[in-house]
Amino acid sequence: MGHTMIEKIIGRNVKKEVRPGDIVTVNADRVMIHDIFIPFVAEKFEEMGFSKLWDPDRVVLIYDHLVPASQVDDTRHFRAGNDFAEKYGMKNVHRSDGICHQLMTEAGYVKPGDIVFGTDSHTTTYGCVGAFSSGIGYTEMAGILGTGQLWVRVPETIKVTINGNMPAGLMSKDIILRLIGDLGADGATYKALEFHGDTVERMSVASRMTMSNMAVEAGAKCALFAPDEKTAEYCGITLNGEQRSLEADTDASYARELVYKAEDLVPVLACPSQVDNIRPVSDLAGTPVDQVFLGSCTNGRLEDLMAAAEILKGKKVAPFVKLIVTPASRKIFDAAIENGTMQTLIDAGAIVTHPGCGLCCGRTGGILTDGERVVATNNRNFLGRMGTSKVEIFLASPKTAAACAVSGRIASA
Repeated sequence: MGHTMIEKIIGRNVKKEVRPGDIVTVNADRVMIHDIFIPFVAEKFEEMGFSKLWDPDRVVLIYDHLVPASQVDDTRHFRAGNDFAEKYGMKNVHRSDGICHQLMTEAGYVKPGDIVFGTDSHTTTYGCVGAFSSGIGYTEMAGILGTGQLWVRVPETIKVTINGNMPAGLMSKDIILRLIGDLGADGATYKALEFHGDTVERMSVASRMTMSNMAVEAGAKCALFAPDEKTAEYCGITLNGEQRSLEADTDASYARELVYKAEDLVPVLACPSQVDNIRPVSDLAGTPVDQVFLGSCTNGRLEDLMAAAEILKGKKVAPFVKLIVTPASRKIFDAAIENGTMQTLIDAGAIVTHPGCGLCCGRTGGILTDGERVVATNNRNFLGRMGTSKVEIFLASPKTAAACAVSGRIASA
């Protein structure tokens, strides 16, 4: 019997054949800690009795959720991070360069076939380049920092195949939202999602990132795309033999298989307040909107900003509607300025903020109050995430979000 992608990645790491359900100890290729968790990781690391990092060059610390600081206690996290990095010789520290999940692939920290852990649930993002990446807690992270290892149970895999040409107005965000709606918020718990099909092959790495990022919203342990030439170009590498062979075997065994025709899919929204509460945009057309957020590790990349700018070009954001744009990294911000995208967004009336997590985690400007409604391109619409518990959060693609900003109501692109 053949192997799935996750079985191949883990098997090569532990140097033996593995099957779903096996419990093995893997060697981490890279780990990421962000500013929210660094004080707790540092405290637990020293509580465990460690006196040095297993490999300082494999550890990345990123300040993204709390920059710029919006609460007095935020600066404590920065001090703790700086002290820890200096004490243990960490050089890979990003203090305001963008969102952790964007930087991990953009800056070349993650390569196809790697095993990566991070103190954030959306660490699943790096599966876009064929890496097994998953979020962990601060206790597990402290253990890895001291040993370089973590035990895992080899996940079963759900195979998702998407074929056909995507209709105008449809983005990969719509596809992953539709999948989450079909699976349910717990339908892929501790499973790997493995994406196949000619629609997927035509997607950019950025579009794949959106899908792997949101896989955790169905409970997935990871989400994987087979490395290809687009992956190699994005990572700035030439795929070696092992990386090329990471594609699942044709006789691999799956826990479940789902098949979609791209032509049958339509733009959708995740409605308050569950990510799996999915409805077509057309069903909600005309619903008034107070604010639109374009950004996050889900949809703050250049192609997302460009997709929104295409719809906003020559138009204005509707009166009394705020459009907040937060690029996912400085590199993306620079590129959007260079090609005129940012100017188009500004001319339309957008409020542009510093690269980072921003409103996605309810920080650094833009929070809402009782009775207000926001259409956002991030990954979660839980109660209280962007203000009070009476704020309604709808999740959408950048194209849909831009159309809503122009009309002041929920609308299709």
